[in-house]
Amino acid sequence: MGELSRDRGTGGATAGGAAARWAAARWATVMQAGGDAAATVANTPWTPLAMLRSSLTWRSAIYLAVSMAFGLGWFIVLVVGLALSLSLLIIWVGLPMLALMMIAWRFGAMLERQLVRAAFGVRIASPYRRLPAGRNPLTKLKGMAGDPATWKDLAYLAVLFPITLVEFVVSVTVWSATGMLLFMPVIVAVDGSGAEVGVGFVSYWAGNPLEALPISVGGLFFLVLAMYVTRIMAIGHSAFAGLMLGPSPSQKENLELRQRTEHLRASRARGVDAAEFERRRIERDLHDGAQQRLLAVAMDIGRARAKLDDDPEGARALIEQAHDGTKEAISELRDLARGIYPAILTDRGLDPALSGLAGRAPVPVEVEVDLPERPPAAVESIAYFIVAESLANIAKYARATRASVRVVREDRWVVVEVIDNGMGGAVARAGGGLAGLADRAATIDGMLIVDSPSGGPTIIRADLPCTW
Repeated sequence: MGELSRDRGTGGATAGGAAARWAAARWATVMQAGGDAAATVANTPWTPLAMLRSSLTWRSAIYLAVSMAFGLGWFIVLVVGLALSLSLLIIWVGLPMLALMMIAWRFGAMLERQLVRAAFGVRIASPYRRLPAGRNPLTKLKGMAGDPATWKDLAYLAVLFPITLVEFVVSVTVWSATGMLLFMPVIVAVDGSGAEVGVGFVSYWAGNPLEALPISVGGLFFLVLAMYVTRIMAIGHSAFAGLMLGPSPSQKENLELRQRTEHLRASRARGVDAAEFERRRIERDLHDGAQQRLLAVAMDIGRARAKLDDDPEGARALIEQAHDGTKEAISELRDLARGIYPAILTDRGLDPALSGLAGRAPVPVEVEVDLPERPPAAVESIAYFIVAESLANIAKYARATRASVRVVREDRWVVVEVIDNGMGGAVARAGGGLAGLADRAATIDGMLIVDSPSGGPTIIRADLPCTW
């Protein structure tokens, strides 16, 4: 894979079929497994312990508790601003004010998208049409007014206050009850006078915090209830925000088509770049390796021919030297041909070819190839070179004592997995060897997933589409 293919870094999640399908759905060609960039309040685990540890739970609770201020502020701005604008339309002063209001509520909707992403992990794509070209502000305002997304923003901000009011009341109720019950021993210890504190039974335990411990245990039930209530409200709020602030179904289809087109264009360009890089490498290896050796052989033979009559022994030594040089040139040409496309792959298929790679590896490598039939030549070739470069990378950088290679069929995909027990830390980045493997996979719309936490193990997984 080259010296840049293994960089220090951290990974995380297992590079399994779910991650690969996630990448396929978004036409990704290389991704670093790990992290929670794709985590949302809806797809994180629902177990109490997992919700307790998830930052999304607490971010959602904070948003639901304070968003009423945002909703109330925009409700006041919209009511006052629109009322003034409409009342002043008769003297033409209301038009500039209405334009400013339209810009303001679009800004508010943009801010709300960022808040929803920060609180719930939900990324809402921009639904706006492209504004008309040119510098005429009236033309741009007309384009904004004709965009349905602008008026959906207005509708969202108009109903945000009653929605956030309900969320605020529910959140304050469940979380304040949870806090009071959990910290009942502290409340009792502080209130030693015996007076009631919020609930009628507090005075019974006043001055004796130990007797209030059963109430704290009951508070754990309210804690779980509060987390579930928060999760449900967060999902509902993010779904409503996505419906009102996100693109329409037709816009989503157009966006996906544009993304697909851009991805195909990029993958083809990467494929061309990879082929050009390979061509230059072959030219360099021929020029610096076999060509130089053959030139030296020709010179040795010429010198031997000149010495053949006068110095037979010297000529014999030069011929022996030329013979050794010829064998070395043949060996280099054989290695170069194997690097272009190994003959064993053409003649016998992927399993024997990978077994040959494993046999030449400096660490023990287990090979498992389970394919019902031979895939197309392009898929075979890419799978072979991904394994070859991964094993070379393991030998150079991983400090591994064993490795495994697995090639199987999953639906319409050929899955190639190379795993080693080395030190880990492999990171896919632009210009690195792992990006080079992704370039190979991208030529047929495949993808590469890297999972390499510090300390290992490292998993390099390629999913290659295949028409059987």
